[in-house]
Amino acid sequence: MDDIQHQQMGYDRAATMFAPDGHILQVEYAEKTIRLGSASIGIVCKDSVVIVSDRRKKDNLIIEESANKINEIDEHIIAVSAGISSDARVLIDKARVLAQQHRVTYDTAPSTESIVRDIADVKQQFTQYGGARPFGVSMMFAGMNGKPVLYTTDITGNYLRYKANAIGEHDDDIKKHLREEYKNGMTSSEGLKLALNIFKKVQGENFDIERFDAGILSKGRIEKKSGKNLE
Repeated sequence: MDDIQHQQMGYDRAATMFAPDGHILQVEYAEKTIRLGSASIGIVCKDSVVIVSDRRKKDNLIIEESANKINEIDEHIIAVSAGISSDARVLIDKARVLAQQHRVTYDTAPSTESIVRDIADVKQQFTQYGGARPFGVSMMFAGMNGKPVLYTTDITGNYLRYKANAIGEHDDDIKKHLREEYKNGMTSSEGLKLALNIFKKVQGENFDIERFDAGILSKGRIEKKSGKNLE
């Protein structure tokens, strides 16, 4: 009822307008968009980070590689998104440019957190200035700067570091399983198996191994797997 009243009073017309209860409705609408997107799970392992993503494409005419959501940012950073894929593409390109600028300027690899922070800053700007909508995308960044790390950014421009996390549809259910089943010190193969088993539990009869892509980031190496190669 409150949301309907807020809409009638125009509080959802711009991302710069607060509702009386302190909410920014355009930001909340964008957060709902993320939960309509296909899911991804990120898991920090002993010496690697594993990301498993549901491609959710079943059209046999689509080339699988073109629908892969796991993107290389630098030789030690990968990212995946949930939400509006075109929004994610813009931010992925921005992250790649930032990584290369850092290498040219400082002659060293950028830290994962510095790239995540800069992308989060861009997302925050679009919740504060008029004339543009917020980015309708949540992103997970996996990195290796001496040790494996996993960060997630949200609509508002906040970011946090995680041991394991999920974005996209059914994220609450997936996180519940992660809290119960995640263990410190897992190998990458154990992390991959855990992510797929959780997807099986959450998706039930809709689970199909052919829908999934995985990125395994270890020191000096990014390995991608898809479909039956995950088993």
